[in-house]
Amino acid sequence: MRDPVRRFRALPLRSRLALLTATAVAVAVAGVAVAAWLLTRAQLFDELDTSLRNTAAPPDLVRDTLRQCRTPVGEPAAQGRPGFAYTQVVDVNGARCVAQYSRPVKVRPADVAVANGTVDDALHTSTTDSGETVRVHTVRDSVVLPGGPAVEVAVSLARPTAEIDKSLSRLALLLTALAGIGVVGAGAAGLWVARAGLRPVDRLTDAVEHVARTEDLTVRIPVEGEDEIARLSRSFNAMTAALASSRDRQAQLIADAGHELRTPLTSLRTNIELLARSEETGRAIPADDRRALMASVKAQMTELASLIGDLQELSRPDAVTPGRLGVVALHEVLDTALARARLRGPELTVTADVRPWYVRGEAAALERALVNVLDNAVKFSPPGGTVEVALVDGVVTVRDHGPGIPADELPHVFERFWRSPSARSLPGSGLGLSIVARTVGQAGGEVALTPAEGGGTRAVIRLPGAPTPPPGAAGSVVPQQ
Repeated sequence: MRDPVRRFRALPLRSRLALLTATAVAVAVAGVAVAAWLLTRAQLFDELDTSLRNTAAPPDLVRDTLRQCRTPVGEPAAQGRPGFAYTQVVDVNGARCVAQYSRPVKVRPADVAVANGTVDDALHTSTTDSGETVRVHTVRDSVVLPGGPAVEVAVSLARPTAEIDKSLSRLALLLTALAGIGVVGAGAAGLWVARAGLRPVDRLTDAVEHVARTEDLTVRIPVEGEDEIARLSRSFNAMTAALASSRDRQAQLIADAGHELRTPLTSLRTNIELLARSEETGRAIPADDRRALMASVKAQMTELASLIGDLQELSRPDAVTPGRLGVVALHEVLDTALARARLRGPELTVTADVRPWYVRGEAAALERALVNVLDNAVKFSPPGGTVEVALVDGVVTVRDHGPGIPADELPHVFERFWRSPSARSLPGSGLGLSIVARTVGQAGGEVALTPAEGGGTRAVIRLPGAPTPPPGAAGSVVPQQ
């Protein structure tokens, strides 16, 4: 059983469709043909039975048959041209008397029952002594012989079924021929329909093979109609467009990362070469210059580590792993981020109005996002300036008093590696706000930067949540410091 199924599945799709179509038509045609043959057969036999019921043997023929019965039981009667039906008389003992020019029909128990008066009539199938199939109708009759008493006998009229059998055979041959023609036609039509219907699939297959062979993601399939094939074509076009966009972003990310890495690596290489040359030549570098070189090397290494960390964060899938999600006490995460911001800007005044708020998200990612926002505020604040931080009803607000962001630069602040011309001299990778936007979006929130009244920048982060932990939560989740 498995081998035919395996061979069927190995066929091309259009061949399978044509075969299934031909099979379905064959089953339907066979069912219709058998039903038509059975109905015709039943109708023909009903008409034969009706004609037998409506026909009575002539009384003279019955009387003459009994009176002049010259055919012993079991012997053939005189042969000649029969009338409408074979006629014979059956007595109560089952003996038969065959009319002239009729053929003897085998007596059945139903005929004897009619002769005995058990039933009024009987309709059944029998055969002649020569093996010819006949349909027999037997009725009870009373015959008065000349000079004798009335005799109760059964009179049987029999009609051959040969004509009906021949008609049914011709009908069977005709239906078989028509069924064969129908199946062949259905197979051909199914193959044509399969080819026409699968032509868009062929185009899709050619396009996929072309993409696999050339990696050309600009290929698009024409979309016609609104059927499933059109939906598949649109989905393929959307997929190739998304892949092309992803590849472009990947190439841009690599190019931007290489550009950002080049500056600290060049500076780091220059400083290390100076230190190495000093060791090789024995010419000592002045202490102040040496300390400056070492501080520069340390700063460049810190910048490289930060850049690599940001790249690792951006390389993670956009979808958050369910196992990392939990109920996060956002106010506690913000307190941790504030402590780190105060260490990085000891000369600044950081004010905070933090109220309880619980969100569902990834604790470490939320902390990193908040740290990035606070780092920007610390970085751009003037010496002795103030950074105002608040968390009220799920809205985190960070406001600095720095130079602010020009209006034409605001649409680009969340792009990867984008840095304001005024900030290119400051440390940073240009990935911080991009990470913030991604993390907040994964938590179901939104982030925006707007100019603040009186100068500076105001960062607003809105996160859905509640001021109390949800029932059943195992407590707040706070990242490791």
